[in-house]
Amino acid sequence: MNSKSNKKAKIRRGGVVVGIISFALLTGFCNVPQKNTVEPPFERVVVDKNPPSIPLSPEESMRKIQLPPGYRVELVAAEPMVQEPVGMAWDANGRLYVVEMNTYMKDSKATGQFEPTSRIKLLEDTDGDGKMDKSSIFIDSLLLPRTVLPIGDELLVTITNIQHIWSYRDTNGDGKADQKKIVFKNDAIDLRNVEHQNGGMMWNLDNWIYPTRDKFRYKYQNGVMVADTMIDNMTGQWGITADNYGRLFFSEAGPGLPAVQIQQMPAYGALNFKDQFAPEFMVPWPIIGNLDAQGGPSALRPEDNTLNRFTSGAGQSIFRGDRLPADMQGDYFIPEPVGRIIKRGRVTNENGKIILKDVYEKKDWLASADFNFRPMNTYTGPDGTFYIVDMYHGIIQESEWSGPGTYLGKIIEEKELYKNRGMGRIYRVVHEDIKPDKTRPNMLNEPAAKLLTYLDHPNGWWRDNAQLLLVVRNDQSVVPALKQIARGEKGPLKKKPSHLARIHALWTLEGLNALDKPLLFQALADAEPQIRKTAVWISEMYLKQNDAEVLEKLKALENDSSPDVRVQLSLSLRTHKTPATQALLTSLLAANPNNELMQMSYKSHEQTLKMLAAERERVKNISPEERELVQKGSVIFKQLCSNCHGSDGKGRIIAGAPMMAPPLYKSPRMSDTDKIVPIEIMLHGLKGPIDGKTYPDVMPSMAGQSDEWIASVLSYVRNSSELGNNASVITPEEVKKVRASIKQLTPGGETMQKLEVHKGYRNTKRNFVEEK
Repeated sequence: MNSKSNKKAKIRRGGVVVGIISFALLTGFCNVPQKNTVEPPFERVVVDKNPPSIPLSPEESMRKIQLPPGYRVELVAAEPMVQEPVGMAWDANGRLYVVEMNTYMKDSKATGQFEPTSRIKLLEDTDGDGKMDKSSIFIDSLLLPRTVLPIGDELLVTITNIQHIWSYRDTNGDGKADQKKIVFKNDAIDLRNVEHQNGGMMWNLDNWIYPTRDKFRYKYQNGVMVADTMIDNMTGQWGITADNYGRLFFSEAGPGLPAVQIQQMPAYGALNFKDQFAPEFMVPWPIIGNLDAQGGPSALRPEDNTLNRFTSGAGQSIFRGDRLPADMQGDYFIPEPVGRIIKRGRVTNENGKIILKDVYEKKDWLASADFNFRPMNTYTGPDGTFYIVDMYHGIIQESEWSGPGTYLGKIIEEKELYKNRGMGRIYRVVHEDIKPDKTRPNMLNEPAAKLLTYLDHPNGWWRDNAQLLLVVRNDQSVVPALKQIARGEKGPLKKKPSHLARIHALWTLEGLNALDKPLLFQALADAEPQIRKTAVWISEMYLKQNDAEVLEKLKALENDSSPDVRVQLSLSLRTHKTPATQALLTSLLAANPNNELMQMSYKSHEQTLKMLAAERERVKNISPEERELVQKGSVIFKQLCSNCHGSDGKGRIIAGAPMMAPPLYKSPRMSDTDKIVPIEIMLHGLKGPIDGKTYPDVMPSMAGQSDEWIASVLSYVRNSSELGNNASVITPEEVKKVRASIKQLTPGGETMQKLEVHKGYRNTKRNFVEEK
């Protein structure tokens, strides 16, 4: 399909740009000098408290978008070229793969959602004007594809409900995949709902491939994915991003957290702080009423019906481009599809601890007054600008929360949102003072010597792809030049390399298994803190070999001037426990009593190890059948339930926000001999006050899950030392019996009070399911 229509479809709206940290891309986060600028007046005006849901053309929709002065959105692609887009990725030649969930939520019942008719499109801009003009169906007949990751001439793909990772290739250049193979095999079926399965996959600076959820990360070796199991689950949902130094940023839509797991790499364990966001960062400021919020009226401001908290944050990105104002570089952007906004956060570093702060006061960077605008993902593009994937879809909530009888189900019917599907747009944000880079990438066809030069490119997209290709090709001929760049020498570059180029060179050498100790020692003693931190991180490969010489060099960093270096040292020393590494770690902790990140990370890690050991001992005392049930429940709980209840069952508490759901730790209802109440809660869902406290969201019904699924989750919660509970397991047969006794599920969830009344009646009559 070729299209050149609507090239002029672009619009600029009023707003403001605030500059706080100058050139974060080039200066890093350690001791960054800040510049203060005066913020021009910026009015937030709510356009409509109860907006119409009628779909608009791309041109009409763009006129509804508000951005700061100087910025404007340009249309890159729209229906019918793309339909229901939820994610995308460029290959190293700048061709764009677009993930389409063509069967997502056609109505409130999710009719036909699991029909294998979704697609991945391949788009190209053949004349460099920024608008896609060529498209093909790269892969057809997929079951809700979720992630794409180009690696060389391959495209790695994941789909819904299946945990294999596939590789697709186009061997004859017709724009359609004709070769398919499994690069990671996992036969387990993913039983989580559509929203809680893996929602991202990226090759990071450290040469590991990270998804958004679960315990696995991967190395791409000899055409297959080799998994590494980490100590904790990653808890992100839709979207994953990283900064210039490889720090990952996840988000969780379920508990309304715009960023999670941002303090340390997942391999070191999960760690979040209540105050890792400034309170105002948790608050969106839409410009139209958001009546389709899952939380209903409690999630809305009564004066204008706009969202008062995050409910669906997804598709976050750290902007790392070079063709927008410099004060955007390094900032964190998080879409809120229900709020129809994209919030912009400043990433600050306080003694090694990351804290996100709102750039604007009671306003957001981008806001749309189009009801169907659904920003699902954001990216830094090869042209140095900011890209937005707009699903442009009526229903944005999974059927477990939006079925008939629920608050959302009623809104869907009233506004006929089920009619608004089959559309989709991709935009880029540009600035009037800076032209996008029209250089078309051609890395797949360029020699390794040319790829080296891109390691010093001002746009992070180019640096990342050059490193990836150099590692995948495993061309050892570039090792001498890489070492020159890593040492800060000009080498093959036109000028002395930036510290970012040097960091990429170090990691490329690591990926090529060509980083020797003399170069590592030089990096450990470098004047640039982020070079030293990188060297400490990479030194783990030697620590695992009990290399005494490397450990001796690391001791010299115990009193390093940079908190980032000292924190990284404390993390790396945990990766291989020996008397020598533990002695240095103990000394480091004692010397940094006021470093909250270092102290809490260590404490959390030790607690996790103790809980894992206790859990192993605990399951030894139950039958093999019960052990299998509990272990299945553990996986489900940590993948799904922990989003709201917390991984330790103590609830999710974030500064400035109410606890999302009641704690399950030492819960009397979970530890009670009565098994019926917890089963009823799972089948009906739960709403209203619990022990006198009201929570912002309702718990959806899990009646759509199997008896075994419900039994396994409850068995884990009731029989987990980690959650402080010690009760008998619940069997699938018991769930089946309770399910059969319920004549009709209560729409929107049952109240705790009513369930307790039923329990009292059962205790009197003894005529219901009996405890074994």
